[in-house]
Amino acid sequence: MKNKGLIFAMDGVIADTEAMNASSAIRVFAELFNLHGVKREDFEAGIGRGSEAYMRAAGEANGLVMSDADVRRAVEARQDFILATLADEPLPAFPGVLELMAAALSSPDWAVAIATGSTREKTDAVLQSAKVPFDQMIIITGSEPHARKPAPDMFLAAAERLGVPPSNCVVIEDSPSGVTAAKAAGATCIAVTNSFDASRLAEADLITDSLCNISLETLDSVVGHPAAETP
Repeated sequence: MKNKGLIFAMDGVIADTEAMNASSAIRVFAELFNLHGVKREDFEAGIGRGSEAYMRAAGEANGLVMSDADVRRAVEARQDFILATLADEPLPAFPGVLELMAAALSSPDWAVAIATGSTREKTDAVLQSAKVPFDQMIIITGSEPHARKPAPDMFLAAAERLGVPPSNCVVIEDSPSGVTAAKAAGATCIAVTNSFDASRLAEADLITDSLCNISLETLDSVVGHPAAETP
């Protein structure tokens, strides 16, 4: 009986999707709204909070007032661009990700889930591109009616589907809102500095610059025991 849960966020944790997310969104603003000069950092306030918040963040940063219909149209167009990019340019997993997943999946103690605000269609495309064995995992996506991060709902749903108490789960995140959500769920959080500096992730129990530094032994040492040393 698996009694511990390992829950991965996706964007910025499993693969370097943030550059693709931003470039696709910048193209949307140029082509749909004739708004040029949008920069990757304009999306920062929306990272980890779902696609609509992501697009609204850049709109607000550039003085663009977007109706709900505008946002929906922008989100759909961005996803189309992302899916086309993934079809042409495979996106590898970050170093250490597949190895940690394989170790957990083969363990008698650990069950594995992915919890992301991305749609199921985009999630499947990213995971397939990164060669993640997601058919062996629980998948929670933004296509389900859960409140977005920093609300804990997605991580609570993942823990419930895994059949593991949140206090026995380790969440791997890369964004401040994701770390806040993991902690609000009652889980231990490991933050990886793929998208934000360590100073922005200080609420996490452990911060690392690569999942190559994280092993099952690391997970066993931190689950349920906050404030671990950073490797």
